Amino acid sequence: MPFTALNSRMVEARIVPGQRLFSQRGAMLAYRGEVTFTPNIQGGQGGLGSMIGRRIAGEASPLMTVEVAQGLHDRGGTPTATVMFGYGGHHVQVVDLTGDTLYVEADRLLAFDGSLSQGTMFMGAQGGVMGMVRGQVTGQGLFTTTLQGHGSVAVMAHGGVIELPITPERPVHVDPQAYVAHRGDVRNRLSTAIGWREMIGRGSGEAFQLELSGRGTVYVQASEEKL
Repeated sequence: MPFTALNSRMVEARIVPGQRLFSQRGAMLAYRGEVTFTPNIQGGQGGLGSMIGRRIAGEASPLMTVEVAQGLHDRGGTPTATVMFGYGGHHVQVVDLTGDTLYVEADRLLAFDGSLSQGTMFMGAQGGVMGMVRGQVTGQGLFTTTLQGHGSVAVMAHGGVIELPITPERPVHVDPQAYVAHRGDVRNRLSTAIGWREMIGRGSGEAFQLELSGRGTVYVQASEEKL
């Protein structure tokens, strides 16, 4: 269920009977066809246990289940529908997953394919103690959301997003405040860049950097503002 970008701040999804997607509550802008919007208590795929885990981790976000109305064929209606999404005027980036995993903050999720499995990851699992420090420095907390499988995800950012490839030969360093998400077989850790200039108060202020190594992609926004 790929999303189609209508402009930099709006996407459209085509839904057929038997498919569903999840969206952030309040993200629907317009739709065509007969569509139902249902509050999702569990917050996506993964069952009740996964939902409880995300709430404990602080990564649960109010979602809506979006799908074509049941019984539409029996009434002779159009079997497909399209829904347009956007939220707060934020820029939207579409990420297509092909069996890999996307790591992203729950509040950045605009909408995603209902077939994707949603969970959480402890920041200390990638980067050890500095991974936990990273969560405190960025205000992201100790956990992040994961989406895994085959499907599409629409994420939000400030000022647009660029994709930077990560390879074993060329790791990428990102300002933690500009980080949006990453995918692939990637390790991340928070490193310090404090030198003699910082010691005497003449540094750039970029004391911390997020280092991503391995093989994958990192998404970086053109702003240091958190959603």
